[in-house]
Amino acid sequence: MKPLFYTIAALMSALIVGCTDNVPTQASQPIRTQGITEMNEQENDDEAVEVQVDVKVSKKAAIAIAEMQDDVDKPETFSNTERIRLVSYNCENLYDTEDDPKTNDDEFTPDGVKKWNKAKYKIKLINVSKAIRAAGNGTMPALVGLLEVENKTVLRDLCNQDIMKTANYRYVHKDSRDARGIDVALLYRTDLINMLEEKWVTVKQNSGRDILYAKCQLNNKEVLHVLVNHWPSMREGEAQSESKREVAAKAARRVVDSLRKAEKGDLNIVLMGDFNSTIKQSAMSNILKVKAYDKNEGKGSLCDLTSRYDATDNIGSHKYDGKWDVLDHMIVEGGMLDKNRKVFTTSKSGHICHETFLLSQSKSGYYSPKRSFKGDVWTSGYSDHLPVSMDLYLK
Repeated sequence: MKPLFYTIAALMSALIVGCTDNVPTQASQPIRTQGITEMNEQENDDEAVEVQVDVKVSKKAAIAIAEMQDDVDKPETFSNTERIRLVSYNCENLYDTEDDPKTNDDEFTPDGVKKWNKAKYKIKLINVSKAIRAAGNGTMPALVGLLEVENKTVLRDLCNQDIMKTANYRYVHKDSRDARGIDVALLYRTDLINMLEEKWVTVKQNSGRDILYAKCQLNNKEVLHVLVNHWPSMREGEAQSESKREVAAKAARRVVDSLRKAEKGDLNIVLMGDFNSTIKQSAMSNILKVKAYDKNEGKGSLCDLTSRYDATDNIGSHKYDGKWDVLDHMIVEGGMLDKNRKVFTTSKSGHICHETFLLSQSKSGYYSPKRSFKGDVWTSGYSDHLPVSMDLYLK
């Protein structure tokens, strides 16, 4: 996979010359440059540089970005193990063209303000497929949590796209109580996953999006518990809406606690989705009690693998009002970072997919997710979120 979004060569150039200008370096073709360790060690690590980003980034952050991209290009390998990838993607308003009288989907119809027709719908399906494949590092993931999908029709049509067909995906879905009719779903490859159980966890006093719980059997016969989340947005304001996300966090936490009581031995849990919350906000830190990737407390805790992107100033899964945040997460049971287990992961396995084709660049050189619409104007884009992923290793 090409190293994308951040141009490593440009970073190196800026760092070596000690650039402190507040104007982004214009480098249209990202290329990989080896030898990050050859940087002048006498330079101040906290000196600010700015390269294809929106805010100043310290040298340590720039190096961290380069290292994380390298982790994507070269996933960790372990002898006598099978590696599978899990992906979560808020694909933003994946609607069919039919009017559903039970939901507020009028804008995504041929007569609606967005003039949503079959041609646009077909492009949207192809684009979502491309994003999923990119997050899988060129292969189709074993599991894909999807957010903002309208119904089983769009899931069927998505799975029938040429890019997706070879994976032979099945899906778990049900129509939610959401007023706009956008739901969560889970795709799974039948050659890698055996679906044992599925159920929906009611989230009270919420926007109507329940949590999808799936009990899966992996190829090595071990069990994986997956929770697909789409917590309430911050549209009303972060502080004003935090209580709604705390309700969702409590629902997810109850499932985790009940699994811990019921299951004996090693417990494999993955929580994925758009949490509309950073790891530092109350719903995540105080209610769900998630720890950062480098502060894992082991078995009995929850560890956010995508939190390593919080260590940088300008990288995330979503951008709002000029600011990147990590709102989409891959969270695991803390014991899964033990490489002696039959199913394990690593602190470096959480990724945000920043492929260039998923991004839109402003005239001033700043990047943001390339959306399908700019207002009501069709732009043939992807989503306002970027896909996130993680790897599992099976013995």
